Amino acid sequence: MKLERFFEKFELFADAPDAVAKMRELVLQLAVRGKLVEQSDEDEPASEMLHRLTGRPPLLIDFGSLPSNWACVALGDLIALQKGKKPASLNVEKIGLPYLDIAALERGELRQFTEDSKCPRATTGDLIIVCDGSRSGLVLDGIDGVLGSTVSKVGHSGFDRNYLKYFLRSLYDDLNGAKKGAAIPHLNIPRLLAIPAQIPPLPEQKRIVAKVDELMALCDRLEAQQQERDTRHAALARASLARFAEAPAPTNLDFLFHPSYTITPADLRKSILTLAVQGKLVPQDPNDEPADELITRIAEYRRAKKAKVYEPVAMEEAPYEVPFSWSWVRLGNISLTSDSGWSPQCLPEARSGKDWGVLKVSAVSWGVFKPEENKALPPGMTARPDCEVKAGDFLLSRANTEELVARSVVVDQPPPGLMMSDKIVRFTFPDEIEKAFINLANSSEPARDYYAHNASGTSSSMKNIGREVMCNLPIPLPPLAEQRRIVAKVDQLMALVDQLETQLATSHATAEKLMEAVVAELTVQEAR
Repeated sequence: MKLERFFEKFELFADAPDAVAKMRELVLQLAVRGKLVEQSDEDEPASEMLHRLTGRPPLLIDFGSLPSNWACVALGDLIALQKGKKPASLNVEKIGLPYLDIAALERGELRQFTEDSKCPRATTGDLIIVCDGSRSGLVLDGIDGVLGSTVSKVGHSGFDRNYLKYFLRSLYDDLNGAKKGAAIPHLNIPRLLAIPAQIPPLPEQKRIVAKVDELMALCDRLEAQQQERDTRHAALARASLARFAEAPAPTNLDFLFHPSYTITPADLRKSILTLAVQGKLVPQDPNDEPADELITRIAEYRRAKKAKVYEPVAMEEAPYEVPFSWSWVRLGNISLTSDSGWSPQCLPEARSGKDWGVLKVSAVSWGVFKPEENKALPPGMTARPDCEVKAGDFLLSRANTEELVARSVVVDQPPPGLMMSDKIVRFTFPDEIEKAFINLANSSEPARDYYAHNASGTSSSMKNIGREVMCNLPIPLPPLAEQRRIVAKVDQLMALVDQLETQLATSHATAEKLMEAVVAELTVQEAR
């Protein structure tokens, strides 16, 4: 298979992850290995060219299977780096020359300028390599300005300028993966200079550049086609989700996975959850006991326990309207009790066998209970059975990342001997409440917005939610029979989404394997 044919068959591989990016990488790898264009006996061999340019025989490296008129030398024999520096002063008034940092070079964001004449300069046509930061090893085209402190100008001999650019870009993954430094990573300069550089004759370098430019332009067109397809598919997906919202039946869920486009499983699950808590997933039954009567009965149970009463949900607090038989109520006004666990100094590893352990917040953060997420209680320390997790417990995390704090689970059948930590809160409910429905409501977007607004803590990596905030969460409460119908319907639809997600993953994996097989075949044939 010729490379052009590979591009023609792109639709076969379009579903492979990062398909266009992998095609660009393939083009560069073939280019720098002499497998992209024909060699010519009329070209001056690279070794003679290097001898002529440097005035001495090149120190050749044995690189294995290269075309006979190519040469391989240490990259440091042919390039030199001029490091940039921070000017004595910078301004935003556009006085002087642009200060060339990554943003200026990669995105054209000329935000800072300097009149410092002692700083290294760059001009249009220079090659610039990033030496500091997470993008170390990235090669960019220079423009007129002053070299920033995180970049270096690449001087060179024996290279066509654009061939060197493509050669260095083919090394990016290797160079970026070998960064040095912890707080601020840096380009491993000795590693860069020691890399074997495959040098074609100069005329072939120019032919390679022309071919790479042609194929990269094809990649650009394919990428634009993908973006256009994705835009079109997104519009179809929105229309399909709207259709599903009007009639949330399994048949319409199948329609969402039409072969010509896909909706992400995450969007589907979010849509199902939204419909569930808004009363649009199952029909209402006029024979059901209204939620108001449930709430009145629960209030009597709570008075007997002398439980704290929370203010009713005001009309302006309700994020959407609910069916007539539903009511907005605070979580604290439908729960009977709440308690949290205990956080002794535990061992770092999980418990073994039937030993006691303390659950980590990750045990309750992902929608299903994960009993393996625990730490072992040290030998000799007495356990607290009152903190032990039981079947049917409704658990929330009160401390976690911004995304995961106050996530909840309903415990199914836990193994014995697992205790809540003090970062886990347990709510108990009367029989009039279906805990699985409360779990859905607590996972819905309005609940997540409520917690985000009321969480404490300045870092997004650790937010805290007090029990008072949890108790004040507005809950859209249906009649008990409808709570159970909703949970059953959600379980049914989520199981279908799981099946369809597996089908999508299989399809993507098949496309990726097909692409890998054709790339391998192409590489072998181009090598002949």
